[in-house]
Amino acid sequence: MFTFYDISMTIKPDMQVYKNKDEKRPVFTTMSDHVTGKAHETRIALDAHTGTHIDAPLHMIAGGETIESIPLESLVGPARVLDLTAVTDGITKADLEPFGIQAGEWLLFKTRNSLSEEFDFEFIYLKEDGAVYLSEIGVKGVGTDGLGIERAQPHYGTHRSLLANRIQVVEGLRLKDVPGGSYFMVIAPLKLTGIDAAPARAFLLGNG
Repeated sequence: MFTFYDISMTIKPDMQVYKNKDEKRPVFTTMSDHVTGKAHETRIALDAHTGTHIDAPLHMIAGGETIESIPLESLVGPARVLDLTAVTDGITKADLEPFGIQAGEWLLFKTRNSLSEEFDFEFIYLKEDGAVYLSEIGVKGVGTDGLGIERAQPHYGTHRSLLANRIQVVEGLRLKDVPGGSYFMVIAPLKLTGIDAAPARAFLLGNG
């Protein structure tokens, strides 16, 4: 028997967006309803980095690969949720070392970010020394429950350390109800092309 965890943000006009910027909020427009037309149809205006999403290298690396370069099979498979709710600022190498991280792992960071649906300007992020540590180990992917994997770091060292080493980056997960441990993960980005990110539906399957 499996336990199913939907770890995606719900996309809606009043959802949490990066730095509460109005231009990043999704817009739903009713183009036709059952009074004005024969069917109900809605147009969606959406930032590529809305809610739960995956970054492509182009996001932070000039000339980097675009979203269609990420193989779907690299987003499906075993993953480990690391309980980092005790971290109060940024996740460092020292915070990660006790977990015995191995090459090829997919890691999902559960932090205090998951405990609120409001944007926190002091959200927990991955510090550059933590990103370099993970790059040296050779993890497969990193997911965070913040809308960014870094915060106010010069030269975007966290993103660049990961993306330059072909480590997948997923942001905007919801892990409040997910215990630390091992799971089967599925992250399914929209099938887009030529851009720097894609919104995704993400879920975990756990034993018990």
